[in-house]
Amino acid sequence: MDGVSKKAPPIFRCARRRGGVAAGGASTAFGHADNRVARQYVTRWVVGSGRRIPQGLEDQGFLESRNIRIEYRWADNRNERLPQLAADLVRLRVKVIVAGGGTPAARAAKASTATIPIVFTNASDPVRAGLVDGLSRPGGNITGIVGFTDLLIAKRLELVMDLLPGTTVVGALLNPSNPNSPLRIRDLREAAEATGQEIRFIHAASTDELERAFAAAVEQRIGALIIQNDTLFISQRDMVVQLADRHRMPTIHETREYAAAGGLMSYGASVADRYRMLGVYAGRVLKGERPADLPVLLPTKFELIINLKTAKALGIDVPPTLLARADEVIE
Repeated sequence: MDGVSKKAPPIFRCARRRGGVAAGGASTAFGHADNRVARQYVTRWVVGSGRRIPQGLEDQGFLESRNIRIEYRWADNRNERLPQLAADLVRLRVKVIVAGGGTPAARAAKASTATIPIVFTNASDPVRAGLVDGLSRPGGNITGIVGFTDLLIAKRLELVMDLLPGTTVVGALLNPSNPNSPLRIRDLREAAEATGQEIRFIHAASTDELERAFAAAVEQRIGALIIQNDTLFISQRDMVVQLADRHRMPTIHETREYAAAGGLMSYGASVADRYRMLGVYAGRVLKGERPADLPVLLPTKFELIINLKTAKALGIDVPPTLLARADEVIE
């Protein structure tokens, strides 16, 4: 998924030869794998974290060329399309819906069916988002894997202070169309108040608004910008990184993919591990287990990634103590 004009990664469906499994990626739903356009987007997506879903399925004995079929749909970062796309999958009578696009995709899938099993990945608390009844007993036809990035908000603010001790005004780039944004704003305000920092919110709901968002951050004299783990920003992460470089804006992200693309720093759970477990859970459902009996999986490791090359370009001297805490330093 290279280039500024990339679209959101597709949601895909894995189907047993006699039935179907649907799997979803960011801001998307699911469809036919023989669609050549879909294949093009799938190729781009599976070279990233999304390739881990087929790996997880293979761990459970399901291989696309042998006993499953994978189908794809995407919403092109338009969340309003998700309900219709999810309904299409229900009409296909798939065996499992795998929603890999966070809360919007998971909500669309849940609203479309009370019987087809759903496995989702979500960055935030799925109980607060109304996706499951509880973590140990999700209930109904849905379970998933979460990153709990919202629980790390205070830690990211601390990392900003460690890296840029003179920074008093921190910004957060949010997508107002993301249903998690109101909760994220509340959590950021509480964390900033606890650390004595001032927090300001910058909004972008489209690629056209990203340029204006970074310009606004500079105008407001924001010293560092926390980037929400939103499907729009993920699909346009090269653009986000380029804008941060152009405006000389230090950024901290929730996933390694940003730091690898040139973002300054990231702290969060491994996305690759979450997507692999999506495949594993989908495989277990195909074997007959019920989502209600599969507890929502929590991250076991959080990774601090620092891009030293970007830090040097921004004229930032990373403290040796912070470098020593990093799980990976990109040079």
